[in-house]
Amino acid sequence: MTPDASANVARFLPRMAAQVPDHCAVKVPQGQDGHGEGPIRYLERSFAELERESNAVCRLLAQRGIRRGTRTLLMVKPGLDLIQLTFALFKVGAVPVVIDPGLGLKHFLRCVRHTQPEALVGIPLAQAVRHVFRGSFGSVRQGLTVGRGFQKQVARQAEADADFAPVEAEPDELAAILFTSGSTGPAKGVCYTHRMFDAQVRLIRAQYAIEPGEVDLPMLPVFALFNPALGMTTVVPIMNPSRPATVEPAAIVQAIRQDSVTNSFGSPALWTRVAKHLEQTGEILPTVKRVLMAGAPVPPSLMERLKQYLPNCEIHTPYGATECLPVSSISAREVLAETAEQTAEGQGTCVGRPLPEVDVRVIALTDASIPDWSAVEVLPVGEIGEIVVTGPNVTELYDQLPEKTAAAKIRDGERVWHRMGDLGYLDAEGRIWFCGRKAERIETAQGTLFTDQVEAIYNQHPAVARSALIGLGERPQQTPAIVIEPEDYLGTLEKQALEKELLTFGSQYAVTQPVQRVFFHASFPVDVRHNAKIHRLTLQRHFSSRQK
Repeated sequence: MTPDASANVARFLPRMAAQVPDHCAVKVPQGQDGHGEGPIRYLERSFAELERESNAVCRLLAQRGIRRGTRTLLMVKPGLDLIQLTFALFKVGAVPVVIDPGLGLKHFLRCVRHTQPEALVGIPLAQAVRHVFRGSFGSVRQGLTVGRGFQKQVARQAEADADFAPVEAEPDELAAILFTSGSTGPAKGVCYTHRMFDAQVRLIRAQYAIEPGEVDLPMLPVFALFNPALGMTTVVPIMNPSRPATVEPAAIVQAIRQDSVTNSFGSPALWTRVAKHLEQTGEILPTVKRVLMAGAPVPPSLMERLKQYLPNCEIHTPYGATECLPVSSISAREVLAETAEQTAEGQGTCVGRPLPEVDVRVIALTDASIPDWSAVEVLPVGEIGEIVVTGPNVTELYDQLPEKTAAAKIRDGERVWHRMGDLGYLDAEGRIWFCGRKAERIETAQGTLFTDQVEAIYNQHPAVARSALIGLGERPQQTPAIVIEPEDYLGTLEKQALEKELLTFGSQYAVTQPVQRVFFHASFPVDVRHNAKIHRLTLQRHFSSRQK
């Protein structure tokens, strides 16, 4: 097997280095002039330089006993170090383990204990955490510290010898373990193979017509790792990825303008901040061809707001999960022309048609495991149930979690269907409509309510920043209530007036008529990955405890 015929996902980097050696692969910010408003200073690497340096990192890893099959906990900040290390780990055949640090220390350590990594590659703080919490890191035997002197080590190795023969990985060989965000339950390690990574690259390139030479500003670090395979330059944004809600939109806009960015991925929460900034400054961003927004349902109003400032851009909202990405996609053009009105009426959020090679069904709602496809009840068009997906980009198991795997996967001969944990339906045109998370559905004596359908009604009120449907009591006798995060601070009398307005407004729609309780919460708990997924179950526990 030649290196180019290998299934190893790392093969894309040497391929680009051979095709366009001098083309810029990555730009990492080193500072910004003008007190955060002027030009950004960058450290740049070409594809040839990145290839040579990742080979040098391979030798550093090998010197520390990190080799094929070594489970390696990767705890490095986004930037040049992360890109070099990720490709090097793939090249030596190690298995990167990526856990979101925003989970919080308790949940993070639980994930570490469960995964049992054999090596830790991380910043000095990560190594310090390892020594303080020795019990959680007891399986770790090798390590590499990525500190201030790391790039000097890389440079010395690169000068000595630039060649390294990547492991010729098999298609179904374990490539990485990526943890879910833990938004509606404990975070789980998702087992990725090289075949799945390859399918993701193929589907993303084809769906969005991405061409080599484009410039990407990825506001979710993991997406930067696809760029060498897609031939795109990565511009690392000035932001704290563990606190995306604190991003300074002026820095994002400056990067787009300065680097002629053509493509960018970010959550609706991030793009809302950028939209507010553009509305204040009136700046136009003509180079942007494509924006991908995901992580939570994207309000049609946000698409509408961004249109005039991105005149040459098509906004897309891909749908998927850590376990299968991407599943489907829809453009802002189609949303605004065909589906936004139905969303505003409480019919759910349309997330588009399944991508080629991806098959989607909607099955009858159940919390029980389904061992085999023969036991599945597939629902007809228009009926709400659980969304299930199969295809080459669908993962088959969680790491060392047989019960969770059994609950989320359905065997169908040689195929595996993934249960998304999302509720929705298919329309007559084959489009998927998202209605809410299965774990967050509200079951009342009168029927079941779905979060996305209900919240879309209340979110139209100008005084509402966002809303969250919760249930008081136990299924199937829950009392529905809506929690409001107001746009501005409200006093007691203002809250009482808004409560009356919302109840009156909600009485006009069938999906919100059962809601007769209104609560207020100054700032919703959200996931740290996208700052967009509301932790409704946390709100539910909070307000349920106040009713006792």
